[in-house]
Amino acid sequence: MDLRESPDATTETSLRSNRLGTLGIVFFVVAAAAPLVGMTGAVPVAIVAGNGAAAPGAYLAVGLTLLLFSVGYAAMSNRVTNTGAFFAYVGRGLGIAPGVGSAFVSLVAYLAVQLAIFGFFGALMASQMESKLHLSWAWWIWALLGWALVLVLSLLSVDVGAKVLGVLMCLEIGSLLLLAVVVLARGGADGVHVGASFAPSNIFAGGFGGGAGIALAFAFASFIGFEATAIYGEESRDPKRTVPRATYLAVIAITVLFALTSFGIVTGLGADKVVDQVATISTVNGTPLADPAAVVFHVADRYVGSWLSTLMSWLVLSSLFAGLLAFQNSAARYFFAMGRAGVLPRALDRTNRPGAPHVASATASVISLVVIVLFAVRGLDPVLNLFYWFSGLAVVAIVIVEALVCVAVIAFFRRARDDRRLWHTLIAPALACVGLLAGLYLLMSRFGLLAGTVADGVDPAAQAWGLNLTGWVLVLLPFAVLVVGIVLGAVRRGGENQDAVRDLVS
Repeated sequence: MDLRESPDATTETSLRSNRLGTLGIVFFVVAAAAPLVGMTGAVPVAIVAGNGAAAPGAYLAVGLTLLLFSVGYAAMSNRVTNTGAFFAYVGRGLGIAPGVGSAFVSLVAYLAVQLAIFGFFGALMASQMESKLHLSWAWWIWALLGWALVLVLSLLSVDVGAKVLGVLMCLEIGSLLLLAVVVLARGGADGVHVGASFAPSNIFAGGFGGGAGIALAFAFASFIGFEATAIYGEESRDPKRTVPRATYLAVIAITVLFALTSFGIVTGLGADKVVDQVATISTVNGTPLADPAAVVFHVADRYVGSWLSTLMSWLVLSSLFAGLLAFQNSAARYFFAMGRAGVLPRALDRTNRPGAPHVASATASVISLVVIVLFAVRGLDPVLNLFYWFSGLAVVAIVIVEALVCVAVIAFFRRARDDRRLWHTLIAPALACVGLLAGLYLLMSRFGLLAGTVADGVDPAAQAWGLNLTGWVLVLLPFAVLVVGIVLGAVRRGGENQDAVRDLVS
């Protein structure tokens, strides 16, 4: 098929516009961050293995870095509003070949994080249903049931998904805010000590190679998905205003939620003894952090009541499902944009009557199905393998692309010279790029701790790097995909079609 002979976009190759407002987009983005999952999974590890009572400050530091990123990102969103998002941003600033490379890396990230959530969702559903309802089904059965429901919802119009996410997110955020407010209002175990959690000297105690680096790495991992605001630009109302607003609001909301709730946990257990308390509460059969979710539930029982911990145990499941739906939409829209651009088969750019990219959604679902079945057949663990491996891969991949976006923003506005706001077009993107590259180093050097891929004899909490073969493959895969994508973009540069030009440089 000659890619130069492609038709212009029609209603069948365009996403339905005017479907999402600012809050609808924010719901998708906050859902992707899965705040309750982060509180039950990442924060306890950041406290014990990281910088202790200053873990909330690590989330604040990362949030501020991503706010700097959002300045240039929002400025660029006035020029690019198609569903290609990073694909289009990097292409507009650095050229088509790097744009194609970033598209493939982003796609790997969204597929990987969805697979990670499928593993966690299946395992948690199996455990919850067996303990509460005495229903003993294998994890992969629950994962496949979730897979089917996510596929159905993704084939409906995107605003239907936003409404579903809205209900789930309100319950989840409400439970976390309630916990934090009650703990802080009651003064915690030994008073409210703001400096212990947010003083810079405490946040960065231990240095980037030690405790601070571990906490910051887990904080970066918790923010994945915030950049998806631009993915919905083509389906939003007034995208040139909606996308920047949604980006700022999403980053601020995630930062406040993570920092405030983790501060509530630290205060509830006592800043001076929080490390020992978290290690004790999460210990199972002599292994600390074996049950990190028990920490949040313990604080909820102590300060609010057992009803809240019970509610949270179910809301974790809804949080995971919300994340599945959010990342399904993200992956589908990347497939859609890459199909419309001619980088992948053009059949991916079809939309159905409700305006959803049904072929792209089905493609993402088929890939997930194959991996879930493969892990089930091989008897691999849904959490230790599927969740940790793919979540580690996803966050490394997305931070690589975020750093490329910063460079692309600077390059674009240096050429265009039609926006003289140095803060928006140069200073903030440059500062964000430095922060993201530092975060990327932390994520890679602590990948063994994030993904559970540590070489024999290595203590991941005390030693950076030290990966086994699986760890090295996962941590280097995004870079390999980036190179392959750049080469593919360069090779096919002469055969691009008008859709490709529109998605990448318009």
